[in-house]
Amino acid sequence: MVDPIHQRDREYPNQLTAAERDRIESAIRAGRENGWSVEHTFHHHLDRGIMLASSRTWHRIAADLAVAPRVTRSRRDRVMPVVTATAPGQAWSWDITDLKSPFARVAFKQYVITDIYSRFRIASAVEHTENTSAAVNLFTAAIAEHGAPRVVHSDNGPTMRSDALNTLFANHGIDVSNSRPYVSNDNPFSEASFSAMKRHPFYPKFFESLESAQAFDTEYTNWHNASHYHSGIAHFTPQQVHDGTWRSVWNNRNASLQRYYEAHPERFRTRPRLPRPPTTVGINHLVKAA
Repeated sequence: MVDPIHQRDREYPNQLTAAERDRIESAIRAGRENGWSVEHTFHHHLDRGIMLASSRTWHRIAADLAVAPRVTRSRRDRVMPVVTATAPGQAWSWDITDLKSPFARVAFKQYVITDIYSRFRIASAVEHTENTSAAVNLFTAAIAEHGAPRVVHSDNGPTMRSDALNTLFANHGIDVSNSRPYVSNDNPFSEASFSAMKRHPFYPKFFESLESAQAFDTEYTNWHNASHYHSGIAHFTPQQVHDGTWRSVWNNRNASLQRYYEAHPERFRTRPRLPRPPTTVGINHLVKAA
């Protein structure tokens, strides 16, 4: 008598393919590294238009992987990232944000790489979806144009921690820094950049098409780099701090300020001092370790 085949080992027409199961397993493992539950990971992909299988199937596969639904953070996940820069080109921060479309729960994805010292937008792009290929292409072009930074910082999203992107960084000798799960302050430069953009007077409520979102991205990036007097860098533009021309601009500003002081000293308590961009900027570099 032939031994019966266990139900889980039988083949069914609606059974997942090996490739589909591999994708779900990879997503579950990546989600766990981010401190996400299986349910969170499932809906994270669903919100991005990626439906690989039912939620119950994800949980069954997670059980096979011995991934508990209850999230437990590893000691490595709790390590506070520290990144510093004393000049442009040393440290980049990057992230992806949603640009709303006219349709509910549908958004275009804007990728932005920022030099944390100068606040200069190194590169940006807008795509229909969040995907690793777009990120790899963006960084490949950015490194070719600007050279490789010492470190790249990002949050813990699946795209940020993808093998393809980290291989690119390793090939260029770039260190990788990641935020702790659920700690938004660990990526302040990208968060602040997106917040400022979305509070801009000309930021639309939604974008009619991918092309309109891309056009806005180009226009805003040009304005931000060349015309935005950024408060975090003593009200110079990111372009000025990035290329070093802020020094001549500072000299002109200071000359005007001192002339005004000489003409009206009674309007000042002491001789005014014009601020300069900070010599060192960073992420968590001023926070004392617990």
